[in-house]
Amino acid sequence: MSTKVKVIQSSGKRKTAIARAVLHYPAKGLIKINNIPLQVYEPELARQRIQEVLEIINNPKMEKCDISVKVKGGGRKGQTEAVRMAIAKALNQLIGTKTLERVFREYDNSLLSGDSRRTEPKKFGGKKARARRQKSFR
Repeated sequence: MSTKVKVIQSSGKRKTAIARAVLHYPAKGLIKINNIPLQVYEPELARQRIQEVLEIINNPKMEKCDISVKVKGGGRKGQTEAVRMAIAKALNQLIGTKTLERVFREYDNSLLSGDSRRTEPKKFGGKKARARRQKSFR
């Protein structure tokens, strides 16, 4: 008799980085980012930032989850933040308690809601969004 596997999909965005997480429950407890296990993910600072999300939660369901994350676009820091958000949203959907959501929001509000800032569009009359040609009055 096979057990019913629960599959949860979530996404996280930061600047131009987009992370898509797929969570399987019950499973072996593996976490992979772009098919690289979290234990060997580089740089180390990024690995630590992602593990922060997992350390906040003390729930028995956590050890039986497989999380597979695909991330593309942006730089390393943006990708790290996008992965954190995707994992946090997936775990919040799986466990689904108000206390977990409150813990995430108290630790870092951007884990569930994200950062709405985007680049400002370029306007006419200048080379960048705000830069304009200087005038000389002599």
